[in-house]
Amino acid sequence: MSRYWSSLVHRLTPYVPGEQPKLPNLVKLNTNENPYPPSAQVLAAIADELANGGRSLRLYPDPNADRLKEAVAARYADFGIRPQQVFVGNGSDEVLAHIFPALLKHTLPVLFPDITYSFYPVYCGLYDIAFSTVPLDEEFTIRVEDYAMANGGIIFPNPNAPTGCLLPLADIERLLLAHRESVVVVDEAYIDFGGDTAIALVDRHPNLLVVHTLSKSRSLAGLRVGYAVGQNHLTEALERVKNSFNSYPLDRLAIAGAVAAIDDQEYFELTRQAVIDSREALRRALQELGFTVLPSAANFIFASHPQRDAGELAAALRQCGIIVRHFRLPRIDQYLRITIGTDAQCELLVEALRNILI
Repeated sequence: MSRYWSSLVHRLTPYVPGEQPKLPNLVKLNTNENPYPPSAQVLAAIADELANGGRSLRLYPDPNADRLKEAVAARYADFGIRPQQVFVGNGSDEVLAHIFPALLKHTLPVLFPDITYSFYPVYCGLYDIAFSTVPLDEEFTIRVEDYAMANGGIIFPNPNAPTGCLLPLADIERLLLAHRESVVVVDEAYIDFGGDTAIALVDRHPNLLVVHTLSKSRSLAGLRVGYAVGQNHLTEALERVKNSFNSYPLDRLAIAGAVAAIDDQEYFELTRQAVIDSREALRRALQELGFTVLPSAANFIFASHPQRDAGELAAALRQCGIIVRHFRLPRIDQYLRITIGTDAQCELLVEALRNILI
């Protein structure tokens, strides 16, 4: 009964995640999950944690997840990253949920693209943060000069979502230098599929925070692990918020599995490259069918067909047992976001589209 709701709840417009249908034999290409299983080392690490009848589960996990922070710091040791510069949480969404009140809640509005991850305005509504959207250009890319306005912070995904377009590190550095008094948050959920991480810039830019997730390139969407990397004064702010909310955010299994996933660099490189190769093959196949496909550095592509309505194409694919993502939003309502599946799944998609377009 909504009369018991607070005024805040009445004002909220919650984030709507991608559909998770429970249909048999479904080709699920709508939520950007990795088509490959996690590293075998992840499964072994979780099994070790459950040894002796799972006796360790009666104990609280390490509230600081020090093993995980050390693993992340070791991964980026070439950039001079230290464990105290790493903040961890239950997926990058929880990390972002702490970033907004800790670093982006100021008098001036936070800036983000008009076409971007739709959780950003949800967080602003939850924490009563003013925001302004900055239009992408006609090619759906971010122009640094368009952010030349007073702000309380800047946040954007790189590659952007749902477009997949990448902003080069040189442009990110120009943005950092132009907004020295604001925190710039680079949300790199998909960076491993085609870009260079901005973590390389952390050491020389005190206003940079970079967010990662293990859901995509590490095949751990079901485990919920994310982290942020920045200079100590930024991660300290996040720790203060986290410890005012939940001092034990990551469970024992998540910590063990995440450490193993980060340590298994060989498997990471193998599956990452497989997704990239499949993406490029799918891009070429769709272009042969007449689709316009934006350049993608992510594990998905953003495509439209000049003669066919995107909503109708999505509905027709669903009838074939294939789910893709269609956003009924201005400027992108004629595009489909298609997750890169296995080669077999991508071939089923192309064959279905070929038959639909006849």
